[in-house]
Amino acid sequence: MDEAIKKMFLFQQKNEITEYHIYAKLAKSIKSEDNKKIILKISKDELLHYNFLKRHNGADVAPDKLRIWWYLLIARALGITFGIKLMENGEESAQAVYRQFAEAVPGLGKIALDEDEHEKALIRMIDEERLKYVGSVVLGLNDALVELTGALAGFTFALQESKLIAVVGMITGIAASLSMAASEYLSTKTEAEGRSPAKAALYTGFAYIITVLILILPFLLLKNVFISLGTAVISALLIIMAFTFYISVVRETSFREGFLEMAAISLGIASLSFVIGFFVREFMGI
Repeated sequence: MDEAIKKMFLFQQKNEITEYHIYAKLAKSIKSEDNKKIILKISKDELLHYNFLKRHNGADVAPDKLRIWWYLLIARALGITFGIKLMENGEESAQAVYRQFAEAVPGLGKIALDEDEHEKALIRMIDEERLKYVGSVVLGLNDALVELTGALAGFTFALQESKLIAVVGMITGIAASLSMAASEYLSTKTEAEGRSPAKAALYTGFAYIITVLILILPFLLLKNVFISLGTAVISALLIIMAFTFYISVVRETSFREGFLEMAAISLGIASLSFVIGFFVREFMGI
């Protein structure tokens, strides 16, 4: 066997056996029988790929235990779909390598096809509860980031007192979170998607209130209101970045476009509110 092909086989064997163990371990922790069957099917495919490479290479390869641990942790913390899609997104190079050597090694093209189409189709069949309510979380985060970032910017220039801004911001945020949760409850009741209105309201309200607490925290810890506002804006951008990345993985959308759009809206509203706060302060003589 050509030395380049042998090295490729060894490298990909490690990937395949590692992913086999990741899927096999994930399947054991899944309660849904339908989801368990899907994960086990992918796991068996990965083992078939490994055995195919092993037959041509004649070597056993140990799995990457650290990678197994890492992806199991991600899947349990952020969801099975996110963990699997994140892992599969890193396997595009493997598909390219398989296609590169497909003519030299009969059967390798089928593995590339499995990696590219078959597994993605199976992954899309996974029914995970938290993904049903991603829209509710997006609603809560978007509203909290846009409304509260803007409100805090306005309060900062109008009030210029850290603790007072934090108190007013918290009251505004809690009231808005309850309002958004109630609106999401009523909105979900009119849907025909089988989502629970109570759960949708809970996801929206929880996402909103967590965002509120993160944004007002700088005003509780720092004395300079403008440094506090800058810290809050940076926190908002980090929240946007983290959640946009999550959404881009599970929904297979563009991270860059989603992040820039959401960041532009939040920062635009904050800038406008800051200007409004300036004129309110001047007009009312605060």
